[in-house]
Amino acid sequence: MTQVRRVVVIGGGIGGLTAAAALHRRGRKVTVLERARSLEPVGAAISLAPNSLRALDVIGLGDEIRDLAAWAGDGGLRTPSGRWLSRSSAEAAAERFGGPLVLLHRATLVERLTALLPPDAVRTDAAATLADRGDTGRPARVATADGELEADLVVGADGVRSAVRRALFPGHPGPVYSGFTTWRVVIPVPGAEFASHETWGRGRIWGTHPLKDGRVYAYAAAVTPAGGRAPDDERAELLRRFGDWHDPIPAVLDAARPEDVLRHDVHHLAEPLPAHHHGRVALVGDAAHAMPPTLGQGGNQAIEDAIVLAHHCDDLPAYTAARLPRTTAVARQAVRVARLNLMTSRLGIAVRDTAVAAVSKAGPALFLRSFDGIADWRPPQQTYASEQIPDGNR
Repeated sequence: MTQVRRVVVIGGGIGGLTAAAALHRRGRKVTVLERARSLEPVGAAISLAPNSLRALDVIGLGDEIRDLAAWAGDGGLRTPSGRWLSRSSAEAAAERFGGPLVLLHRATLVERLTALLPPDAVRTDAAATLADRGDTGRPARVATADGELEADLVVGADGVRSAVRRALFPGHPGPVYSGFTTWRVVIPVPGAEFASHETWGRGRIWGTHPLKDGRVYAYAAAVTPAGGRAPDDERAELLRRFGDWHDPIPAVLDAARPEDVLRHDVHHLAEPLPAHHHGRVALVGDAAHAMPPTLGQGGNQAIEDAIVLAHHCDDLPAYTAARLPRTTAVARQAVRVARLNLMTSRLGIAVRDTAVAAVSKAGPALFLRSFDGIADWRPPQQTYASEQIPDGNR
């Protein structure tokens, strides 16, 4: 492949911005096209594990994000009555994987990534479509309302319903419904004191975690038909489903307003793509391997993709070879975990909870075991963020 000099990134989410920042650091001229009117993500948090924090080290952002870690003390897995099935701690996680788990608002990460780019690199309110994927003899072309852009590399970072993916692989079946919907809130909860936890019920999950800024991030999931909505509002729906669960869940729901609650059905790519590139176009994040959020690895894998793509930007087959097996394995594990923690059989749940408690007593908590082979990943390149960037590339 011809050496990449001009890059167009379609999509200004975490994967797209990380790719843009990493490629900019390598001296490429980068343009990010985001169809929304601003880069402010819809308000929710993201959990970053040691694997993605090491990836962010490559662009000089890892330590800044680590400083936002808020998890301290015990946490773990509970039942709706409040009984602990498994306990762990921030120290145990850091010792097992060589670094902390960090929970922060997505807007904070987007802000930090954008700050690594030249002021004119990001164009918002800029819908774009792939006009030509290009090949070794011609550049790729991206169509916008202001005309076409040519690029040596196009990065498709346009999410689970990626139009770039459909253009590259029109025969792929695309995303399927994962069988459950999710709710998320990020709010202040005055006076709430709790250990970070996830709670598994019958076909339902709740998680409550503190953020460094003093707010609380809570999420919920439930097995339900696709496309459903509450007859009144989603806060009321959460009260019906989780209002009698253990503290601090009632306090979180009391503090939430209907407009604070986000609800989204979950979709994933059940069939892996044949490759993560085609021609001069590479896919990152959900566009390449959308997965259920049950491992908290969707954003983490997008960040890994971005850093590895910058390393292999002149050799896209090498990018696919590095990423396709790993993301396929992580996505399949996320599906397996979803089946386990959203189980609906009463007998199955009783067996599951007993096994989780026994396994955790005999060794590391199930929460930590689920990250083995994932959180210990390391990027292929050394940190280059400390290098001076030529003035012409700023």
